[in-house]
Amino acid sequence: MAAVGTLDVEGILPPLTTPFDERGELDLTALARNLERYETTGLAGYLACGSSGEAALLEAAERRRLFAAVRRATSRPLVAGVNAQSLRQAAADLERAAAEGADAALVVTPYFYKGSMSQEVLRAFYLELADGAPLPLLIYNIPQNTGVAIAPATVAELAAHERIAGIKDSSGDYAAAAEILRLVPAGFAVLVGSAAILYPSLLIGAAGGIVAAACVVPQACVALYDAVRSGDHRRARDLAQRLAPVARMVTAELGIAGLKAALDLAGYAGGAPRP
Repeated sequence: MAAVGTLDVEGILPPLTTPFDERGELDLTALARNLERYETTGLAGYLACGSSGEAALLEAAERRRLFAAVRRATSRPLVAGVNAQSLRQAAADLERAAAEGADAALVVTPYFYKGSMSQEVLRAFYLELADGAPLPLLIYNIPQNTGVAIAPATVAELAAHERIAGIKDSSGDYAAAAEILRLVPAGFAVLVGSAAILYPSLLIGAAGGIVAAACVVPQACVALYDAVRSGDHRRARDLAQRLAPVARMVTAELGIAGLKAALDLAGYAGGAPRP
């Protein structure tokens, strides 16, 4: 069992999308409706204000309202996304997330000055942030968006810190995920961010996944996870094959607009992305 403090992070978590109304303001009523349905699907918890939640387009006060809204709707583990470029900003975001009841924080690698983002700089950033963190931290590696990749060896070094409890690796690179799993100690939660490699990653020890496909077809993602854990690999392979085109379309091909359109088609509140 992989745990972040008292937070069980083994299983499938959706990176929640952020509904907006016709004026482009947060639609917390629509979010609550989505969460009411998600609560019946066997999901292990939720990520609020991640990449699929358009975190980069949200104000700090909006992110705080979203954390609070998710916390009101569920007692399941809540992971709060932190998308900050400085230690000062990241620390403030952590305090806001903790105040609204988040159980852990997913902290993206700083990236704006990517030419300076050496492995040494990334290591120092996470270690200093973790030293004063009010919440356990998950590293967020998404190099296709940031242009910055944290190396498996760096992840292994950071895993020794008691407040750095896992990683969401959204690179889609199975070899990198496998190397992280080889290097980190037992109990360090490796969560993949790509449904395309969810099945093989679970086979070699990943704790679960935070995948956009789980926003649209949560039952199928949970069923895949359960099939692997129960040893029903015929069913797991079938589910993985069926999930592959969904995962490809709602992320790599169509982006946030496609993901939200898929939510609308599935009967959830999707709507338009923020301009």
